[in-house]
Amino acid sequence: MVNSMDSLKLNQLVKDIKKKKELSSLDDDFVKEHLIQTLNKNHKMATILNEKFIPRSKHYSEIIKAVRSDLRKVYGLFREDKIKIDFIQELLKDPRNKRLINRVLETHSSTRERLPYYEELYRKIFAITGKPKIILDLGCGINPFSLIYMKFKGIYYAYDVSKIELNQINLYFKSIKQSGKAKITDITKWNKFPKADIAFLFKMTDMIDRGKGHKGTEEMIRHLPVKYLVVSFPTLTMRVN
Repeated sequence: MVNSMDSLKLNQLVKDIKKKKELSSLDDDFVKEHLIQTLNKNHKMATILNEKFIPRSKHYSEIIKAVRSDLRKVYGLFREDKIKIDFIQELLKDPRNKRLINRVLETHSSTRERLPYYEELYRKIFAITGKPKIILDLGCGINPFSLIYMKFKGIYYAYDVSKIELNQINLYFKSIKQSGKAKITDITKWNKFPKADIAFLFKMTDMIDRGKGHKGTEEMIRHLPVKYLVVSFPTLTMRVN
């Protein structure tokens, strides 16, 4: 069973799962958690794998394939493109250049579809909430690169599971002297968020509610220490078993 599988075996599985380029930037603990969930759903396979831990064996390959499929459905819901590091490097040299900012925002489907409306979106949100002093961006993706459209001067906390993206966001924050931090966090498991005026939850409800109906999002809404929560939903619901 998973409880009896030692950390070396789990770590080897995580390493092999992340060999796929599109999953390579994911946090190890995030991948390990999904691996354990998959193993717990497949007790017989987990037992066989634990007793005969042979990379490239049938059971080993099946577990790798199952976890990758799960991660693509969850992490890859709206990440059909990867952030382009060379775009970021160019932006860091001129961090308030809207053309370069837009170029970065265009590399993800969610930010790309919001791009024509960002200025209006934030103006209408802040007209209701007032200008915030602290913002939480939960499952942020690369949304923090839209800061220029907010005209925001407070503290910005961003949370997600991609090391590469969060590292680039932190470099960007530093280049524009933005207070706050981007931090690796699985928002579906962690609920000790700092107090804030607003939390953004853009297209994350499907991921939060996996296997819980709408209970996951309801639970998060009840416990977030914020005055306002801004939620957007995908046009089509992603079915993730």
